[in-house]
Amino acid sequence: MASDSPESLMTLCTDFCLRNLEGTLCYLLDNETLRLHPDIFLPSEICDKLVNEYVELVKTDSIFEPHESFFTLFSDPRSTRLARIHLREQIVQDQDLEAIRKQDLVELYLTNCEKLTAKSLQTLVSFSHTLISLSLFGCCNIFYEEENPGGCEDDCLVNPTRQVLVKDFTFEGFSRLRFLNLGRLIEGVNVETLLRPLASLAALDLSGIQLNDVGFLTQWKDSLVSLVLYNMDLSEEHIQVIAQLHKLRHLDISRDHLSSYYKFKLTRRVLNLFVENLLNLTSLDISGHTMLENCTIPSMEEKMGQTSIEPAKSSIAPFRGLKRPLQFLGLFETSLCRLTHIPAYKVSGDKNEEQVLNAIEAYTEHRPEITSRAINLLFDIARIERCSQLLRALQLVITALKCHKDDKNIQVTGSAALFYLTNSEYRMEQSVKLRRQVIQVVLNGMESYQEVTVQRNCCLTLCNFSIPEELEFQYRRVNELLLNILNQSRQDESIQRIAVHLCNALVCQVDNDHKEAVGKMGFVMTMLKLIQKKLADKTCDQVMEFSWSALWNITDETPDNCEMFLNYSGMKLFLECLKEFPEKQELHRNMLGLLGNVAEVKELRPQLMTSQFISVFSNLLESKADGIEVSYNACGVLSHIMFDGPEAWGICEPHREEVVKRMWAAIQSWDINSRRNINYRSFEPILRLLPQGISPVSQHWATWALYNLVSVYPDKYCPLLIKEGGIPLLKDMIKMASARQETKEMARSTRASGAWRAAAASDLHRTGAVLCPAVL
Repeated sequence: MASDSPESLMTLCTDFCLRNLEGTLCYLLDNETLRLHPDIFLPSEICDKLVNEYVELVKTDSIFEPHESFFTLFSDPRSTRLARIHLREQIVQDQDLEAIRKQDLVELYLTNCEKLTAKSLQTLVSFSHTLISLSLFGCCNIFYEEENPGGCEDDCLVNPTRQVLVKDFTFEGFSRLRFLNLGRLIEGVNVETLLRPLASLAALDLSGIQLNDVGFLTQWKDSLVSLVLYNMDLSEEHIQVIAQLHKLRHLDISRDHLSSYYKFKLTRRVLNLFVENLLNLTSLDISGHTMLENCTIPSMEEKMGQTSIEPAKSSIAPFRGLKRPLQFLGLFETSLCRLTHIPAYKVSGDKNEEQVLNAIEAYTEHRPEITSRAINLLFDIARIERCSQLLRALQLVITALKCHKDDKNIQVTGSAALFYLTNSEYRMEQSVKLRRQVIQVVLNGMESYQEVTVQRNCCLTLCNFSIPEELEFQYRRVNELLLNILNQSRQDESIQRIAVHLCNALVCQVDNDHKEAVGKMGFVMTMLKLIQKKLADKTCDQVMEFSWSALWNITDETPDNCEMFLNYSGMKLFLECLKEFPEKQELHRNMLGLLGNVAEVKELRPQLMTSQFISVFSNLLESKADGIEVSYNACGVLSHIMFDGPEAWGICEPHREEVVKRMWAAIQSWDINSRRNINYRSFEPILRLLPQGISPVSQHWATWALYNLVSVYPDKYCPLLIKEGGIPLLKDMIKMASARQETKEMARSTRASGAWRAAAASDLHRTGAVLCPAVL
């Protein structure tokens, strides 16, 4: 199960070695085949960990690169020792098992390894003298081999893929084998013949196999302690055989009641038979069964007294004969789980959160069809009530999503449950490690499924995290996935809106390297395409506004992205949006903010020097949209253009002096105490306009901007002004003859605010006093 504890040194070292095999344990032979360094010997504790972690990484980490020759590293027992390995799904092929055939394996779990064929059966024989525990669960092709070119032999059955079923393999020679899982074994294999050579089985799983006669099980009546017959259609003969297995401690006859029609119905007599004959029983699973008759005590008696697990008070009458409470009782999707007195320490069911979590825990590995329904119940609990076992719930859902990355139902229900389990109500109870695990499985789901519900659930869950901070460790991956969603030809409106919001948040307040990297992924082009589509539809919605906002953020102090915006016809879209949506204040603010970023790049400003653009910027100086923001940003664009001097003014209309006059009028109309809808990470683009005499109006705009920000938001912007050297620049500007008197007065006020703030901070550092925000 997913853990919230810190990773062990062993785990950290294993992970590092697997991600850097060539730099640690191995070298490349002929530039393609991995070879272990000759001076290395690794014991089984390390080799087992390497193999099992490798399988996990290949399955759950899209960044991790698998190696075709990985398993050959463990081909020689003189340098590597394997004992207990768990291999899953498409990761393992016949040649991989063949590579490790000289190892003395004690435990081999092969789960849903559909690429394994009958060649691997022969490899299993290599482990026969040491193997104690073997699972072939879901290895549906392992009993198939290529069809004999000369025709099919009498002992073979032909399957649709033109392979033949091997019928002569048995576990002859597997003298130490005690634990065997054959779940979902292909139809046609004679189970009795296959198992007959095993002398003393202790545990057997025959899930999903239909056998009319199980009398052969009695050959292990003195050794069998665990029997799983999940989804086997039982009969009276089956029950009689089971009752003879008197050593059983764990019995599972549960079923998926939705999978098919079952003739067998559970009765009071059958439960009595188990209680009377299976005296060692500590675990029983009868989930999914329909009770043919009432097995409960009268309702008046059932409701009396406090809830008890004592068999004598059991609400299920046959279980009153138990000598002690069961450790586990599976009652999922039965009416019995809702009774008051159940004689078991742990119960799976749908009555409450505890039972649902027990069900997820019990069925996750091999029963995704049951697990998805249990997670759906957990989803309802988290949505409607408060989840009282949050840590356990999260860990179980994470494990299920990892284990069944390719199961659509689990991905849908699991991602939906995660949305509610990670919301702000639960945040304080979650560690950084746990929240990172959630992010990773959510991204796995987004990668594996283009299905609308999974994509929406995953995007919504990501919205529960602090962005970009909590997503930064997967920054490139999450951006690629979101851009992939937005570049799909047919899009769901709600997913598109959430994805654009996430993209916008991801490029806000990150360093320039991140922004440049995302720009190279096609971020700018993607946003412009979305804007173009909305323009074609004549729609200005959140997607349109978020797209412009995202472009504003990603071009901040990032010249390459600003250049992309211009190269991809961004100015054309700006003019069209301005014309199509003249009353959309938020849109105008976002567009002008973006153009302010473009205007800060000296090399790009000539592209803004056209009569059309300058006229538009000049007219927007008088805009009252979104307070002063549109007018302020338009003035900022023009301030940077003016900063290049009269010689750069390469247009006849409008005249430079006319635009300068309108800029002065706009600045003087603004309230210096205006609260702002803007967020500066750096004052550098503003400060560069101070020490110059080419454009006094640009100097005044910059001074006004600084004075407004340090006055209205002193806690945030006074330290930034001091840090970036703004105080001495203002001092020098005050001495400049070319500066206007009103600019100098504003500079003195700005400098005084910043200097006082610096002195206050110094006093705070010396005395440890607490400054009251109200006083400031």
